[in-house]
Amino acid sequence: MNGFHTLSIIIPCYNEETTVHLILDKIRKVNLVNDIKKELIIVNDCSKDNTRQAIENYFSGHPDIEYKLVNHEVNKGKGAAIHSGIAHAGGEYLIIQDADLEYNPAEYNKLIQPVLDGFADVVYGSRFMGGNPHRILFFWHSIGNKFLTFLSNAFTNLNLTDMETCYKLFRTDLIQKIRFRENRFGFEPEVTAKIARLKGVRIYEVGISYYGRTYEEGKKIGWKDGFRAIWCILKYNLWSRNSS
Repeated sequence: MNGFHTLSIIIPCYNEETTVHLILDKIRKVNLVNDIKKELIIVNDCSKDNTRQAIENYFSGHPDIEYKLVNHEVNKGKGAAIHSGIAHAGGEYLIIQDADLEYNPAEYNKLIQPVLDGFADVVYGSRFMGGNPHRILFFWHSIGNKFLTFLSNAFTNLNLTDMETCYKLFRTDLIQKIRFRENRFGFEPEVTAKIARLKGVRIYEVGISYYGRTYEEGKKIGWKDGFRAIWCILKYNLWSRNSS
């Protein structure tokens, strides 16, 4: 596909001082197909630890990397950090990358390929399809994810296997037209509902690996976020269908 020269990589960060340099290293080492360039957009969501200093230290040691650092003055939530990243994206496509080590940047090319083949405008990376490594952790989290995906699919009429995945690749001009309201983990069902309503949008899904964290290792999402996701699925598919 012509016209795909730069991939904007949005990295929301909150208290990730111990891992952010590791994920930036992984991203730096990725060679994207077709010589696609990488634009890094790091959004520090008012971290309470030394995340901002860790980011600045990393890039001072790698001055050749193109990046933008956005600092929130108050903590707003992961969704709000993603909103800020989307607004600053300059590439033709963008992808969301958590600052922890649960997702492997070496798999960006898997998500890019359906775009280059001329098939996709949006690509979801599914943790539940294909033969990729998947860390075995929480049974009820797995059931919860599958239930939320099922519920979302029932309203959007999509057949996704992993609506809650972090790895979502979007055509930038499409995603920047959408007005988002969810500031926390409700972003996932909101964006899925709103993307599904775009006329003619082509959504694909590819299998990816998943190296999940425990709560002791820094995992942040909890059961309250699951109930919020149910509310968001209903809200953005039934009651707010006309909101962009």
